[in-house]
Amino acid sequence: MGDRLDLVLRNDLGELERLAAAVDDFAERNGLSPALAFALNLCLDELVTNTVSYGYGADGTDGRRSIRLRVECDEAEVRAELEDDAAAFDPFHEAPPPDLEGDIDERRVGGLGVFLVRQSMDRVAYRRAGDRNIVTLAKARTA
Repeated sequence: MGDRLDLVLRNDLGELERLAAAVDDFAERNGLSPALAFALNLCLDELVTNTVSYGYGADGTDGRRSIRLRVECDEAEVRAELEDDAAAFDPFHEAPPPDLEGDIDERRVGGLGVFLVRQSMDRVAYRRAGDRNIVTLAKARTA
């Protein structure tokens, strides 16, 4: 155990496929359950999508910016850290609360993905270090 995944993604939604493959490979190498692998992939996909779609804005859409991912695990839990140089944004305190009422077609957009991240992980954290956003996720290996 203790294998680690280090991945640098371009600021491009096309990188989501490479992200999913790398996380699936990491999960298989480390014997993570399918449910845990799915939750990890779902959360990382959501957070990277938000960074690419909203974090960089018009000046970052050329793909020259990058997002760094580190994932590691031990016998107890899996931890992931996403780091980017997008505009400062704490998704766990600044994202709007999701609208969970009424018909899905009539709900306002926003907040549902971050809500799913919070529900899927045991711990989530955000910090700003210099010009970097750092989001940390952790999930116990046992359900």
